Amino acid sequence: MPRFFVTRDLIDRENGYITITGDDARHIARSLRMAVGDEVTVADGASLEYACALEKIRDEQCLCRIISERQSAKEPPVFITLLMAYPKGDKLETVIQKAVELGASKIIPFESSRCIKRPKADKIDKVCARLSRIAEEAAKQCGRAILPVVSAPMSFKEAVDEATKSELALICYECEKEKSLRSLLSGVATPKSISVMVGAEGGFSHEEAELAIERGCRSVSLGERILRCETAPSYVLSAISYEYEMR
Repeated sequence: MPRFFVTRDLIDRENGYITITGDDARHIARSLRMAVGDEVTVADGASLEYACALEKIRDEQCLCRIISERQSAKEPPVFITLLMAYPKGDKLETVIQKAVELGASKIIPFESSRCIKRPKADKIDKVCARLSRIAEEAAKQCGRAILPVVSAPMSFKEAVDEATKSELALICYECEKEKSLRSLLSGVATPKSISVMVGAEGGFSHEEAELAIERGCRSVSLGERILRCETAPSYVLSAISYEYEMR
């Protein structure tokens, strides 16, 4: 069933209707060629989703009658923030897509000392808009009810400060030899929020890792093999899902 996200001001729960506007309305009318009576799922971007039947279809807006509403059962029990150092090429797009599928609710790109690619100031808004669209499409595809946020890029220190707002803050550091991801996750009760910092090609410098640890991040090893920067986030998010969603 097609899935769409709307802002809460477009949900009229009192009268039982939801309005879909913009590109999604045009997609319903032109690309999907849906008809009155066809059913869609509409999510509020937070946690609720609605089963709806189309009543009016126009290029500029579509009116949906609410059939039922429910709390989504597809969201992880922990709010996950992925902080990803800028990788080369278009790897960040793949990272965001897979992170959303694996349960991340917020993605923060940041700059570190070993980043080869850095965003150009005059293109940041355009790039952020594209990355947000990728996150939204991934959320629709995998049935999320939360619309993950892709933030504007940050400096390394800003990223560390953001990471440590979570109940459990992790930094994936290839020089860590004592604390494994497995031992750390299995040793704590399910936290309300987790942040995961992943480096670009070359990982983090010793100074960066020390700063993150001093400010409250917990350094973890992802095992003996060296993972590509675009592989590491999926590895960590899969482990989090296994540990906390399968309990």
